Amino acid sequence: MKSFKEFEEAMTAAQRQKAKATFRKNKAKIALGRKKAAKKLASKEKLQGRAIKQARNILIKKILKDKSKGDLSFAARKDLEKKMEKKKGAIKKIAKKILPQVKKADRAKLKKKDKGEK
Repeated sequence: MKSFKEFEEAMTAAQRQKAKATFRKNKAKIALGRKKAAKKLASKEKLQGRAIKQARNILIKKILKDKSKGDLSFAARKDLEKKMEKKKGAIKKIAKKILPQVKKADRAKLKKKDKGEK
């Protein structure tokens, strides 16, 4: 199965259909894994990945202003991905800056789960 990193770049229609079928086939396994992962503290790499994803979303919001990424055509999304490729340095900087917030949110999520189960 592909990871998020492999989906960052624009996909063709055929690739999208194949991914859809794969996810549908493995949805029970994915759900089980997600449930197990929710009970644990995220690894350093996972937190870094979340920070990068949030940083990308921040830049995408800035670029698109009041439009949403979902409303864009496939060609426009591809152009957006090209712009994002050029902003890798800015993404890393922003991700480094928001990493403490991401860590704090992860710990808070775990605390909330612990309190809810007792």
